[in-house]
Amino acid sequence: MPESVWVAQSDPRVRPLLADLAREYSTRYHRVLNDVHFELREYPAERFAPPAGGLLLLVRDGHAVAGGAFQRYDPETAELKRIWTHRAHRGRGLARRVVAELEAEAASRGYTRVFLTTGPNQPEARGLYLATGYTPHFDVAAVPATRLAFSKALPAVVGTR
Repeated sequence: MPESVWVAQSDPRVRPLLADLAREYSTRYHRVLNDVHFELREYPAERFAPPAGGLLLLVRDGHAVAGGAFQRYDPETAELKRIWTHRAHRGRGLARRVVAELEAEAASRGYTRVFLTTGPNQPEARGLYLATGYTPHFDVAAVPATRLAFSKALPAVVGTR
C-alpha cells in the first residue's frame, strides 16, 4: 500500500507527476510537450501550499505512483488539480484514494465544496468524478468539446479553521 505524503511542489518526487501529466496532455490534446511541461512547472507553487492548498503524493519505494493537489477556488471552495496515476499503477483505485484524501484535507481546512475541471479527451477522469459523487455541470449525454466542470459538497468537519 503506498504511503500518503503531503509535499511542496518543489519536492523532487513531484517531477514524475508533472512530466507524466505533460506527456499525457500533450498527446491527448495535440500540444507541444515543452509548452505543457512549462505551464505545469511554472504554476505558482504557493497555490498548492498550506493553508489554502495542498499537494499529495502516494509514494511506494520512494517513488510517486499517484498524486493530486488542491488550491483555493473561492473562500468556501477548493479546486482539485493534477490528479494523476502512473500508468504502471492504473486500475488499482489510487486515483479514487487521491481524490478522497484531497477532499478530506480540504474539508479539514474549512472548505465546504470542491470544484474541478477536466478535458473532453480524458474519459477516465470523467468516469472517476462521476463514480465518486461529483455533479457534472454539462450534459453527460453530449460529447463536449470544452472543459468538463464538476462540483461536490464536502461534509462539515468539526474544529476547522
